[in-house]
Amino acid sequence: MARTSGSRILEETTIESERLEGLAARIETSGDSSSLEVRTPVTDEPIGAIPACTADDVAAAVDRARSAQADWERATVDERAAILERFGDLVLNRRAELLDVVQLETGKSRQHALEEILDVPLTCSYYAANGPSILADADRSGAVPLASDATVTYDPVGVVGVISPWNYPLTLAMTDAIPALLAGNAVVCKPDERTPFIALALADLLAEAGLPDGLFQIVTGEGETVGPALIDAVDYVAFTGGTETGRTVAERAGRNLIDCSLELGGKNPMVVLDDADPETAARGAVKGAFTNAGQLCLAPERIYVDDRQYDEFVDAFVGATRRLELGLEFDYGPEVGSLIDGDHLEGVREHVESAVADGASLLSGGRARSDVGPFCYEPTILTDVDPDSRVACEETFGPVVSVHPVSGIDEALERANDSEYGLNASVWTTDRERGRGVARKIECGTVCVNDPYTVGWAATDAPMGGVGDSGLGRRHGPEGLRRYVDARTIATSRIGPLDAPPGVPPRWFARFMLGLTTIQRRLARWLP
Repeated sequence: MARTSGSRILEETTIESERLEGLAARIETSGDSSSLEVRTPVTDEPIGAIPACTADDVAAAVDRARSAQADWERATVDERAAILERFGDLVLNRRAELLDVVQLETGKSRQHALEEILDVPLTCSYYAANGPSILADADRSGAVPLASDATVTYDPVGVVGVISPWNYPLTLAMTDAIPALLAGNAVVCKPDERTPFIALALADLLAEAGLPDGLFQIVTGEGETVGPALIDAVDYVAFTGGTETGRTVAERAGRNLIDCSLELGGKNPMVVLDDADPETAARGAVKGAFTNAGQLCLAPERIYVDDRQYDEFVDAFVGATRRLELGLEFDYGPEVGSLIDGDHLEGVREHVESAVADGASLLSGGRARSDVGPFCYEPTILTDVDPDSRVACEETFGPVVSVHPVSGIDEALERANDSEYGLNASVWTTDRERGRGVARKIECGTVCVNDPYTVGWAATDAPMGGVGDSGLGRRHGPEGLRRYVDARTIATSRIGPLDAPPGVPPRWFARFMLGLTTIQRRLARWLP
């Protein structure tokens, strides 16, 4: 693998170029692999290189994982949980380096990198505490009361492929890998080629926590090569990324007759009711729309405000947005960091410029800020947006949000649900019960009341996922663990075959079974 010289930007962090080279060396290849340069969006200069794995490299990684999984499956759930709890502790203890790596690879602000750090130990602790009961054998009703019983057991699927994105490279690799490992599976993770080093650093910590060799493999390289090879070799795929790529993943998984979970794009609505506090809703809009420079699948991109609150909300929202500081410091300070690269910056710029050309009004932002960083873009608020414009219909995935007045709840709901996406939404009100009632009518997998996304995402006991073009399957909660196991039913008869006993005429047995069925149906209605 070609060596990339150390970058000057590394001098501002706790990381040395030799550390990145050591992380890249974790990736096992046949030796024929070329290399890919990794650049930081902070300065748009190279910081290291990783192998461009071949299909054969991926197959070999899955084979190693499969060999290791056989012993791991025989460990108790409590033994697996103890290792993952130690891993969560290490993530907190080594947070300085992890924060630097996340910022270096993504350009996000320090506080938004910290959100990623905090998510991992909480996920570890949730599944360590609840996993044993979720995966425990479950007694179910038998076919014939007293004469038979049924028990459900849960067996790991085998090897799970995790394909994680660049926008939250720490959280979205681990939030899928942790329950997969706890369930007794091995994991092969394919991080985005722009953000590989944080996944490799986490692999180091998993090994230090005591995870047996081979159970967590990393494969790096171009998605067009590594992705299909991974899907063809594993037993389950957990994918986070764009909707069109998600369709391709689902199609390939379907051909292989393996299951998958997909968290895809969103065009998330935020609904501000007539009794909401405008200042509070504006604070929520700032956090939701501009966290990680808007590169968040849960971020609101469409805000519908009751016209009785519209002017006051817009004033508060614009004022708070203009006070945000852009910056690329490896310390707490600036609230908004960089976009990931030049192509993404150009896509955001095109959305805004085409919206303005179609008649939209620009209330704040709307400019690239090369004086701050090569890919920085100002937090941007649009009004008077043409409903057919690209910024109204397509996911921008940047610090851009449109605000629209509505005449009441009915119009707000109609416009909020006017989308092929259905990932996340929020409702703002001083009456929480009213907010829950409105939330039930919004067609999204998660709806938060009086918070843009955090109360939903951080509720690790509750499932998270999308509907429509936002994906399928769920992470978090019992659902996020059971996706990685196959349910097996073991049914037992205490009287031998459930058939007419010897010497009993078939007509008598038929009458008996009809009567028994009637009794069972009545009991099912009466008993909880």
